[in-house]
Amino acid sequence: MAVEYRWAEDHYNRLPALAAELVRNNVDVIATSGGDPSALAAKNATSTIPIVSVVGNDPVVNGLVASFARPGGNLTGFSILNVELTPKRLELLCELVPQAKVTAFLVNPNSPQTEPVMRDLQEAARVKGMSLPVLKANSESEIDAAFASLAQLRADALVVQGDPFFSGHRDQLVTLAAGHAIPAIYARRQYTVAGGLISYGSNLTAVHRGIGIYVGKILNGAKPADLPVQQPTTFELVVNLNTAKALSLTVPQPILVRADEVIE
Repeated sequence: MAVEYRWAEDHYNRLPALAAELVRNNVDVIATSGGDPSALAAKNATSTIPIVSVVGNDPVVNGLVASFARPGGNLTGFSILNVELTPKRLELLCELVPQAKVTAFLVNPNSPQTEPVMRDLQEAARVKGMSLPVLKANSESEIDAAFASLAQLRADALVVQGDPFFSGHRDQLVTLAAGHAIPAIYARRQYTVAGGLISYGSNLTAVHRGIGIYVGKILNGAKPADLPVQQPTTFELVVNLNTAKALSLTVPQPILVRADEVIE
């Protein structure tokens, strides 16, 4: 069994070369957790080596699989509904910061999910009568600049896109949110544990466990074409009360009741 690990940090342009390297090394299975770009790079690199991926968007729309139930090719895995869950994050943030009139949205312009998620969130903000300025960043300096612009925008709150690039800069984002005293919601529990205010999204630990199970099945003879693409059925709502206190926010009781974890 050939097993290798490659980490591309946040540089999407390196992914095709890394995928090609794995193919040249004739690995038995390629597992990706960097979202749609990693899955697409692996899929473009080989039509024969089995691929198990975590993707944030609809893999049928992206052309990765024929259907959820019968993927039909050499790729399967988990779709974690990043696009679909983003309006729910805005809803939770509005519940936590009801006085917010301007909520900024921080996105990675290089992500293939950005356009659809921007459309969905802008429509959700329009329905709520909110202003939703979009901030774009795909480097540390651009993240700094985005936060620096919040005061000029008179932003009351911030939604951070669920994206591998931002996950790789979690500490920077949490530190900047605290420094600018901006209530922010994130896609993953890890942000809230690191000091972020609130997060809502799929449980990546459970997803990665499922990826490992699929890899094991494939190594024992199963084919990706016959393994359905799965979607999470439970989602984590995590609140950091210490951060809420630092922001002079009172977390509404309904959020506390629904929370899967409250950090004190």
